[in-house]
Amino acid sequence: MKSVTFIHAADIHLDSPMVGLQGLPKNIFQRLQESTFKAFTRVIDAALTNSVDFVILAGDLFDHEDRSIRAQIFLKKELERLEKEGIPVFLVHGNHDHLSGNWTDIKLPGNTYVFGSEVSVSKLQTKSDATVHLYGFSYGKKHVYERKIIEYQRQSGADFHIGILHGNMEGSSEHGNYAPFHLSELLEKEFDYWALGHIHKKMLLNEEPPIVYSGNTQGRNKKEKGAKGCYIVTLQEAGSQLQFVETSDVNWSELVINGANVTSVDGLYQICRAKIEEARREGRGTLAHIVVQDLSIDSYHAAMVDELLEILQEEEKEETEFVWPIHIQIDEALNFDKEELANHSDFYEELFTVMDEFIEFEETLAPLYKHPSARKLLSSLTQQELTEIKKEAEKLLIQKLIQQG
Repeated sequence: MKSVTFIHAADIHLDSPMVGLQGLPKNIFQRLQESTFKAFTRVIDAALTNSVDFVILAGDLFDHEDRSIRAQIFLKKELERLEKEGIPVFLVHGNHDHLSGNWTDIKLPGNTYVFGSEVSVSKLQTKSDATVHLYGFSYGKKHVYERKIIEYQRQSGADFHIGILHGNMEGSSEHGNYAPFHLSELLEKEFDYWALGHIHKKMLLNEEPPIVYSGNTQGRNKKEKGAKGCYIVTLQEAGSQLQFVETSDVNWSELVINGANVTSVDGLYQICRAKIEEARREGRGTLAHIVVQDLSIDSYHAAMVDELLEILQEEEKEETEFVWPIHIQIDEALNFDKEELANHSDFYEELFTVMDEFIEFEETLAPLYKHPSARKLLSSLTQQELTEIKKEAEKLLIQKLIQQG
């Protein structure tokens, strides 16, 4: 029975600037800056350890269209490790590292096949005598809105057919709707596997044949929580097997604490300390957003929480396997009813009306997004993100007003 084993990874984002995190201690910030490189090294390690037949990189290897020389040379050296073991690499470029960017080109090793801007097929004969057709394309420009899925056409003469596509399944609003497709369109192609990129969350869209977003290899902000990595995939005529391999060096996490029984500042410190120790992981760092739920409003003051955060951070500065608390959020046992508040106070009624009618949020941010340096580092906020920001601001404002009387 013929079979193939390969690595599917995507969204490496080498040289990601980790925007907004410069306030971290120097050693932790440098660790985070290097994390995309470390994660990719772990992808290559997994390929070598498991003696895979080939490696698929499904787009956005670099974070910017202007790829740094350092990132390119790093990529070349890592791919050369595979070349020494006779392991081919098939890669596409996505919207972040499209082919129209400006960069000093560093030639990749001979084991690497880079798909061009048009959908094409590459044929591979594995060491076990299995024939594989791999189909894919690279972004010729940053914004590819065309339905490139139409151009994928299965060609006869292979034991296995694998599609590589950096694009968005229609209906998802998390990322730009680039190279859009419907799940049914992928199934119609009758491929044995779809290696998808662009969405930074690992997702199995279909089991047989596997249609898979591998997610990114290293989380870059608090929205990209949890373990990140790649998949080791084995395809056989009888079916498939997928094994997730964690590659992220620093993980983002939300630590939720039940504060209902906390009666003192020391108690809050102890329960936070215990949760941090629980989250500590061998060989990895963690950036944690601590959420304390159901804490009585009389149990704390804002200044005390800020001081507690500083103490917890100080204790983590020298840790290699750090759990660095970014923020402590207190979700109080205080519950407020907007309608009830409005009925009892003209002030709150007017406040809620202004909040509901506020539509200039994007205009307020416009100068930032138009700034020549900032706009290169920022992605547009989705409607869902704008709504969540407004709700959080409303909640914080009302709680502060109630606290002050």
